[in-house]
Amino acid sequence: MISFVIPVYNEDESLAILHGEIVRHGEAAQQAFEIVFVDDGCTDRSWSTIRELARFDSRVKGIRFRRNFGKAAALSAGFAMARGEIIFTLDADLQDDPAETPKFLEALASGKDVVSGWKKIRHDPWHKTLPSRVFNGLVSWLTGVRLHDHNCGFKCYRSEVFKEVRLYGELHRFIPVLAAARGFRIGEVVVQHRARRFGNSKYGIRRFMKGFLDLLTVKFLTGFGQRPQHLLGSIGLVSFLVGNLGLLWLTATWVWRLWEPERFAPLHERALTIYSVAALLLGAQFMSIGFLAEMITASMGRDQDGFSIVEKIE
Repeated sequence: MISFVIPVYNEDESLAILHGEIVRHGEAAQQAFEIVFVDDGCTDRSWSTIRELARFDSRVKGIRFRRNFGKAAALSAGFAMARGEIIFTLDADLQDDPAETPKFLEALASGKDVVSGWKKIRHDPWHKTLPSRVFNGLVSWLTGVRLHDHNCGFKCYRSEVFKEVRLYGELHRFIPVLAAARGFRIGEVVVQHRARRFGNSKYGIRRFMKGFLDLLTVKFLTGFGQRPQHLLGSIGLVSFLVGNLGLLWLTATWVWRLWEPERFAPLHERALTIYSVAALLLGAQFMSIGFLAEMITASMGRDQDGFSIVEKIE
């Protein structure tokens, strides 16, 4: 069974066409499948179209949100409803071609757990492609998960990935990174990027800014989620060391000033005094926050292991 999870936000004109493409290619491959549409607070006739498709095709499922909660929430709801062992995600704007699903299945058969699409040739203006390339390069460099197109919505997963990867906020674009941190194997295939036929792009500068902040969150979660003190404590220790060095120098100059008072200004007139005390306080705060984070992590760890068990022999 294959599940297609499709978040929808004001895509009324394309839904019937997309449904027809998925059905045509799925039936030609003699593959059991289902389609899960998630209405993420649409204000057009998208939900009416989904209900109409479900009436005539029992393989169509639908979820409707009361308001727009974002793509990550829509995908999470769709994953919870999906019954397939393999889950595809694609956008509802017809820029992803369902005919390319065999490429993803071949990559899964080769041992991958997550396969991401790569729109090698894009039909978007430069003000979309340039920030996207910068963002993809930054994500690959910081996380070590080397993909050309982290933002591509056309992806394929084994269903067990979502038993361990939880989405919130806008972390949907980082699913391969989160999955890789849990030990899943990541792959990539080149896909066709079709020109937009209906609707408008949801891309904007705010998306790039929020994406960068989410990247920092993912880097922290994947790198230090089980050991936050390693990061926070390290910053605290460095700050504490800098503050102590500054105070040692001030102490030495204060003693020196007893013999040569004209050589150094009084301590209360020197900026280094303020900087040194601030560094000490900052270091103490970072280490305190690190200890609190460790206590929270240890408390949560009693209920949820921080590692993945693939198989047991007892």
